Amino acid sequence: MLRWCARQAPVGKLIDARKPLPRRRGAGSARVAAAEFFQAVASGPFYGFNRDGVTPSEPVIANWWRQGMTGSAVAHHEGIKAFSETDQTEDLRAITVPVLVLQGDDDQVVPYQAASLKQAELLSDSTLKIYEGYPHGMLTTHADVLNPDILAFIRG
Repeated sequence: MLRWCARQAPVGKLIDARKPLPRRRGAGSARVAAAEFFQAVASGPFYGFNRDGVTPSEPVIANWWRQGMTGSAVAHHEGIKAFSETDQTEDLRAITVPVLVLQGDDDQVVPYQAASLKQAELLSDSTLKIYEGYPHGMLTTHADVLNPDILAFIRG
């Protein structure tokens, strides 16, 4: 049930994760393709920098690019594969402690309707907060709003 959300993510319109990146010739060409991929996702849908009125943050983009480039391509692929192919329904139903579920309604990577709404429904003791206009990378772009909400939940 929950594995559907990663496959339906709008970022798939940018790059279809099921298809390999275009082949390039020459030494280092795979690294060039990866570098372009990480730059495109960070400067676009991940942080919502592709939306009208949003000013891209070069340090945020550079940091996300750095993290992607220092990681293993195999590990990146396997992580995405696990999220998109693993049904977490029973795991969520088994959690009995309070859980704070946060997501932005402008998440272009994982649609909140198929993710956080369903997660909150499956968890026995959840608090759901949907943030209007916030992107997938909202913990970075809107830490000033989210951190107090997280602390309030913990102090509960």
